Amino acid sequence: MAIGLTEEHEALADSVRGFIERNVPATVVRAALEADEETRPAFWPALAEQGLLGLHLAEEHGGQGYGLLELAVVLEGLGRAVAPGPFLPTVLASAVIDACGNAKARAELLPVLADGSRTAAVALEGGFTGRRDGDALVVTGTAATVLGAALADVLVLPVACEDGERWVVVDAADLTVTPVEASLDRVRRVASVAADGIGVAADRILDGLGTARVRDLAAALFGAEAAGLAGWLVTTAAEYAGVREQFGRPIGQFQGVKHKAARALTALEQARAAAWDAARALDEDAADSGFAAAVAAVIAVEAGVRTARDAIQILGGIGFTWEHDAHLYLRRAGTLRALLGPAKDWAATVAALALDGGRRPVELELDEGTGTLRERIRAEIAVLAAIDDRDELHAAMGDGGWTAPHLPEPWGRGAGPVEQILIQQELRAAKVRAPNLMIGAWLVPSLVRYGTQEQKERFLCPTLRGQLSWCQLFSEPGAGSDLASLSMRAERVEGGWRLTGQKIWTSIAQMAEWGFCIARTDPDAPKHDGITYFLVDMKSEGVDVRPLKELTGEAIFNEVFLDGVFVPDDRVVGEVGQGWQVTRNTLSNERVSLSTGGGLGMGVPELLAFFAGRDLDAVAAAEVGGLLAQGQSIDLLGLRTTLKQLNGVEPGAEASVRKLLGVQFNQDVADYCWAAQGAAAATEVPMAESGVIARAMLFSRAMTIYGGTTEVQLNIIGERLLGLPRDPEPGR
Repeated sequence: MAIGLTEEHEALADSVRGFIERNVPATVVRAALEADEETRPAFWPALAEQGLLGLHLAEEHGGQGYGLLELAVVLEGLGRAVAPGPFLPTVLASAVIDACGNAKARAELLPVLADGSRTAAVALEGGFTGRRDGDALVVTGTAATVLGAALADVLVLPVACEDGERWVVVDAADLTVTPVEASLDRVRRVASVAADGIGVAADRILDGLGTARVRDLAAALFGAEAAGLAGWLVTTAAEYAGVREQFGRPIGQFQGVKHKAARALTALEQARAAAWDAARALDEDAADSGFAAAVAAVIAVEAGVRTARDAIQILGGIGFTWEHDAHLYLRRAGTLRALLGPAKDWAATVAALALDGGRRPVELELDEGTGTLRERIRAEIAVLAAIDDRDELHAAMGDGGWTAPHLPEPWGRGAGPVEQILIQQELRAAKVRAPNLMIGAWLVPSLVRYGTQEQKERFLCPTLRGQLSWCQLFSEPGAGSDLASLSMRAERVEGGWRLTGQKIWTSIAQMAEWGFCIARTDPDAPKHDGITYFLVDMKSEGVDVRPLKELTGEAIFNEVFLDGVFVPDDRVVGEVGQGWQVTRNTLSNERVSLSTGGGLGMGVPELLAFFAGRDLDAVAAAEVGGLLAQGQSIDLLGLRTTLKQLNGVEPGAEASVRKLLGVQFNQDVADYCWAAQGAAAATEVPMAESGVIARAMLFSRAMTIYGGTTEVQLNIIGERLLGLPRDPEPGR
């Protein structure tokens, strides 16, 4: 995914890519790097002609009438090219001016910034003071590092006055602007700005503008550019890892390199999600836009620095050279972070806002065109809500297709993505809870796709009603993540098969009535062939379920021994020997459900509840805020994946990205809350807070194992999303 998700945003991104190819080749970037002094790039007039400088401004001020989200799409593209020039400083300044209440300043300044005839910069920090002189301000002071100041015609400065901080616009000609020779980013440099008793008229004082708003705008726009930097870095590192050979194979085939690249990709996706939401929130002028901007500062801007470091590590020696462009991206990412301020301070803001009830909800808003459909769904759900008996309700939901509305009729409602979301929203609003299919939810889509008509009629109806419980008989002592290496035998006998072998880590097998099981029916076939998918009656003779006491002291998992268990032919799902196909379908459904948040373990709500009403010191505030920002970005990934589906695009392996991040987050929250108890963490008293947290901490160790271990998920991300070479087959 890129920052933009719509067709319009993709068209805009394509236009920016085309502009860069024509006007910002590597030679232009290198010329800016090696130049003795910074100059306005030759492509500036062409950039202005594209209308990109005023994309976010109203048409009455010479703009295009769009918003910051569209501007973020452009910044992502320019970031990928580490483009020189004052685009970011200028559009930040125009966004700041546009946010003020001074109509005269907006009318005078925004048109000339939108058409590129004037450039601007913003001093995010500075030591300026002002004293009143009638309606004017007399400004004195210095800002040591202002991005793009050497090329700016006007500068936006913060001024400390007796009645609070004011923001003003000053012509560069009235200031002393000194380029900083040792700018970290030598392609787009910083300069110091000094004012010595300069008079600022009332029409240049940006009334109604607070410092928080300025910094939020900077966080959103810096985050968008950082996402662009990260995009180039991740792609470049992965491409290099795919062709650079050492020890007789591409380095991307080594898991250490593959996993580093995959981690970088997850950081990139989080950056895009956070920058996207910050721009949306500011466009909406939402009350929680400050929270979204702070999340972007923590997640997106940091991702630029992290991916730059990781890319240079993957590139190795060549990445450490002046000739390779990687250092340009590290320098720019580092400059953005330095100017925006420490991530820990932004994280503390995230914590303070969230604990005060200011967390931005991650919700899907559907357009008004769904009104008629929503009304129909609401009316039908009202009938369900009137059913008092739970068993009767669940039967009605199963038979009516409400349990799994995405399935085709008669098992579901054949609902498309929009209708599915409406059903979820209306069920929640009516407080109607569907049957909990638990592990059966993983089987149902596979049975719909591969099952016989008789199997569907026999098993789907009671399962969808919540009347039939299932377990998954897949993992074996020697076949966990490498499931295709299973050894359970299925031997042909009259009328069916006899299954012999051991399964392990089987959740709720001691309670399940049925199990879906895979066994090897042709031991001489290749690894992924000769496997068959069976439905096993857990009451069958020869089934021995032995609960496994886990480190929590409970027994959810089991080992299951099958000793010559007879399974008739009519309980084979799919074709004999082709069960791996069915298995992959089941596993994909498992991974998608695990990646959707589902309330497993401790998450953002539990983290907020744990720290509610507590006084946090600076260190704890930064740590809690960092976790909250992580959780928010993961939820945003889920929202963006849903929006992608609504646009008719399959999410593919992105589910693995969210699953990977989600379970790690649950684990981190449980660990952090447990440790935050101090000495009480040494206790495990049932029902006491310490006992509950202790259990969550202990249980969370399983989260990065079940449903595909973290290491396997990193392989999937590296291979399917980044195209890195697959792990070599054993013996090769």
